[in-house]
Amino acid sequence: MIERLIRWLNQSTSNFLAAKTITDELNAKGFKALRQNEEWDIKPGGRYYLLKNGSAVFAFTTGKGLSSYRNGCRIIAAHSDSPCLRLKPNPEIYGDGGVVSLNVEKYGGGILYTWFDRPLSMSGRITVKSDKKFQPREIVFDLKRPVAIIPHLAIHFNRGVNEGNHLSVQKDMRPVVGYFDASTLEKARSHKGVMMEMIAKECGVESEDILDYEISLYPVISAQRCGINNEYISSGRIDDLSMAFAGLEALLSTCYTDSDNMRILAIFDNEETGSGTRQGAASPVLRDLMERVCAQLGGTKEDFHIGAANSFVISADDAHAWNPNYNEKYDPTNHPVIGKGPVIKINSNCKYMTDSYGAAIFKELCQEAGVKWQMFVNHSDMAGGSTLGNILTSQLDLNGVDVGSAIWAMHSAVETAGVNDHLDMVKVFKCFWK
Repeated sequence: MIERLIRWLNQSTSNFLAAKTITDELNAKGFKALRQNEEWDIKPGGRYYLLKNGSAVFAFTTGKGLSSYRNGCRIIAAHSDSPCLRLKPNPEIYGDGGVVSLNVEKYGGGILYTWFDRPLSMSGRITVKSDKKFQPREIVFDLKRPVAIIPHLAIHFNRGVNEGNHLSVQKDMRPVVGYFDASTLEKARSHKGVMMEMIAKECGVESEDILDYEISLYPVISAQRCGINNEYISSGRIDDLSMAFAGLEALLSTCYTDSDNMRILAIFDNEETGSGTRQGAASPVLRDLMERVCAQLGGTKEDFHIGAANSFVISADDAHAWNPNYNEKYDPTNHPVIGKGPVIKINSNCKYMTDSYGAAIFKELCQEAGVKWQMFVNHSDMAGGSTLGNILTSQLDLNGVDVGSAIWAMHSAVETAGVNDHLDMVKVFKCFWK
């Protein structure tokens, strides 16, 4: 299972590639693809998925039909996006000697200095002309090779760098892609620049036909196990792909078994920027799906509300692991440790959806799965973040709990998780969907 996780992490270098990795696995398991703008034909015992915006995936099994829906949907929610750098329009900046660097903006709240001096590649989506104006063609791609680097200023020019170094995304974080002679640059600029020429060639299109794009940079570092006993996983994008793939693993292993409940794996996008998009948790996409499936199974509006009231969501987004170098940053009695089991996240100011009811249910699931659990509460003098759970309940009246696996360096270009924690979380998710 860990080797599959490592392979999935290496394949999923952007939100679009993560969604493709997930849908490829669903297709192989016989899940039927649905489209929002087409009629659905949902049957009891069916397996289906909806791809939204090419970057969010909602997979579900219908169990015994309407009775399973009325018994409640068991939902695992995670997200496909991770903090990164993304290309702006007209991205090329030209400098002395023919050097070309890229104009980028920060996506989400990444730890910027972890991106310096790492070979970077690019992946994402380009939108290309087609014969239908309102249906341009979309191509998901991954260059899979290092094409850029963000060079750090030498310490000789900033002697105080290790005492604190404010970074400007606009000034300090420009990736350099290479040096080009004047004739090459002149030719490339007439075809939207050297980067668009390269990406067009990769995708088998003409650069003039590229209408727009959503392109992320990522470090070309393979996910791998590490630690003296190989107990850690080191990779980019662990937050939150490790939870998305734990949910996928559990769904694929239970999708052929009977269930008295409807199972839903909801992988949203844009959690790192607040979830306020049509494919984010603040949108009505999951509610619309549940209403539509209920109606397809012969249910009424009353059935929809009964099913929602009986439903339970596990909002799965990774948690902060105790870092032995920074003990003072953590709550003294509620700091999870890597390798010691799934983490239940609690905040008295309701940054998480967890209450005693939801926490109790998750603890029972852990006991059934034979795994230990841990608690995370913020240090009382430090503000914490939020995640999918509370945002999702603005659209759906659901019971639930916020959980995750404990990781180090959340939002770094490379994060660290525990092997056993991933295995334990999958066990819990399987019990949830039994």
